[in-house]
Amino acid sequence: MFLDKAKIKILSGKGGNGIVAWRREKYVDKGGPAGGNGGKGGDIYITATEDLTTLMDFRFQSVFKAENGENGYIKTQHGKCGKDLIIKVPVGTIIKDSATDKIIADLDEDGKTFLAAKGGRGGRGNACFATAQKRAPQFCEPGESGIERTLELELKLIADVGLLGMPNAGKSTLISVISSAKPKIADYPFTTLVPHLGVVKKDSGDGYVIADIPGLIEGASEGIGLGHEFLRHVERCRFLIHIVDLTQNDPIKNYKIINEELKKHSERLSSTYQVIALNKIDAIDEELQKKYFNEFKKMSNDVFLISAATQENLSEFMHFISQKVDEIPKPIMEIEVEEDDGACDNDDSSYSVYKVDKHLYVVEGGKIFRLANVTDGRNTEQLYRFQNILKSMGVFDALKEAGIQEGDSVKIGHLEFEYLF
Repeated sequence: MFLDKAKIKILSGKGGNGIVAWRREKYVDKGGPAGGNGGKGGDIYITATEDLTTLMDFRFQSVFKAENGENGYIKTQHGKCGKDLIIKVPVGTIIKDSATDKIIADLDEDGKTFLAAKGGRGGRGNACFATAQKRAPQFCEPGESGIERTLELELKLIADVGLLGMPNAGKSTLISVISSAKPKIADYPFTTLVPHLGVVKKDSGDGYVIADIPGLIEGASEGIGLGHEFLRHVERCRFLIHIVDLTQNDPIKNYKIINEELKKHSERLSSTYQVIALNKIDAIDEELQKKYFNEFKKMSNDVFLISAATQENLSEFMHFISQKVDEIPKPIMEIEVEEDDGACDNDDSSYSVYKVDKHLYVVEGGKIFRLANVTDGRNTEQLYRFQNILKSMGVFDALKEAGIQEGDSVKIGHLEFEYLF
């Protein structure tokens, strides 16, 4: 099965908390602060690889989470950093941020990597806060939270050559003959439901990729049939092979219909160089072959009479195609990639204040909750520092606006205290 669009949710690792600890060693006078720092949370990267050709894997896994950093240890030992997570996608994948609907990465080369979410910074232990004036700090820092994002992945196949044509024109037969691809072949419309890729070897030993795009019909650019779903896959091809079935009632009309749909989809795509392959010459007489050849010659210089089924004239045709692959460079796609600041935005300092009953107010927020989590309610110095942080963040002003009165209680995480003006 071919899958060319997917939506994933990612969460980078949370930074580990610093801790409050003290040296208690024999022969070490007065000890001192020895709380270690928390480890950094794991980053999430998305990298392009030629080993994949579809986004099928994301049908079974759509949530990705990097490892959290460890909390600090005693004896100023730092917590271990969380492992980074690398998500592999096919070459040609475009990444869009669902929140802003902006394209934030275009992974158009093998090995190209994008930082999707940076892990949270580890919190500092109390050993980092020791100074000549404050030799025994009683506080530490919490680790930063990870970044949670929803991303949309869209695959634009990067093939050197794209095959176009009406249903049953013989595209699948041709790609099965010239490459090792094994598409389904049958005598009914829309046999090909998804794009197929085949690698064609050249005389020089290297090869190129050819894409069998599902059949287009009139109105495809407006959503009729299958072709409109896959037209974007030919936008990065060097050129197109337009396969025309000569056994149909009006091959010239069919040829013009396909080109009209290309023009409706994109002006650039309609101007892409085409080689015309007049297929199924084994099923018509020579006089009719000559007639159609002369008619199509009026529209293009590069016209070939072939039979994919019997391989008649196929060697000459494929030799010409290989030459064109060498001559025509890959098109430069002008995909506007927006600057992405969502990968490093670990700021979760926003909070909310609400009243739960007559004399109790609750404050919630990621950073505030983590600060409360590393604050010992029995330690005066830690409580004093926590109070100063709340004041600088505007929490007390928010409580006043919420209508708090002297003597009311405030609950933040596991801490609960009486509010005094």
